[in-house]
Amino acid sequence: MQHLSDTSRSRKLSILLPLLIVAAGISGSTAQTRGTDPGPSIAPPYGPGEKAEYQVKLGALSVGSGTMEVIGVENVNGFRTFHTRLQVKGGVPLARVDTRMDSWIDVTGLFSRRFEQDQHELRFKRHRIFDFNPERRTYALRGTDETGSIPTNRPLDDLSFLYYARTLPLNVGDSYTIHRYFKEDGNPVVLNVLRRETITVPAGTFNTVVVQPIIQTDGLFGEGGRAEVFFTDDDRRLLVHLRSRVPVVGSLNLSLRTYEPGTRVR
Repeated sequence: MQHLSDTSRSRKLSILLPLLIVAAGISGSTAQTRGTDPGPSIAPPYGPGEKAEYQVKLGALSVGSGTMEVIGVENVNGFRTFHTRLQVKGGVPLARVDTRMDSWIDVTGLFSRRFEQDQHELRFKRHRIFDFNPERRTYALRGTDETGSIPTNRPLDDLSFLYYARTLPLNVGDSYTIHRYFKEDGNPVVLNVLRRETITVPAGTFNTVVVQPIIQTDGLFGEGGRAEVFFTDDDRRLLVHLRSRVPVVGSLNLSLRTYEPGTRVR
């Protein structure tokens, strides 16, 4: 029974942003270790109006909150995209975080066409917008002269990767090696589908499928962190819970508090 109530590698201190960055937020042609790139296996299980709110804890201490939502469908360079947003606020005295990420995800191909980061983490501040040209495999950093190549014509960023993962089969025992992060040195990310588990969070009790994301760093999703991400074991693939070990401070837990479904786009 289920119930719902009403980057860099050097920035390891960003212990709340992990909301996802499940998103691992990092990664990007998808190859299943048992075959070639399966691509999305289902139509997007999300749409405009979908919004999830999360409670963030370090150990037993509540330290903040986060939201993840699909704001709407918007035009980017003549292409229809889902405008998605992830925001995390909170922290402890002298260590506050207020970070937002926006990704504009191609409605048909489910890859990123624009990515914005607005980070305020401890004393670190950064705001940047990447405009992607997947057809030419290039990107431009807005407001600067920086341009570059991307390793794929279906790029993913820190946030769009999470939405892409929700369209994969995620059968227990599967493993995916993903080479689609828009910057080459962020590749690959490995997703291991570990098991099914029933879990209770503030939003209720859910049947979930548990995924272990592994990134080749020492951060939250590195092998030492032993991170686990819990998606609902249904066609919604909601992110219900995330947990990982954080050096010094202990365990990080992100738990679903409320959820509002969106309107799926056909």
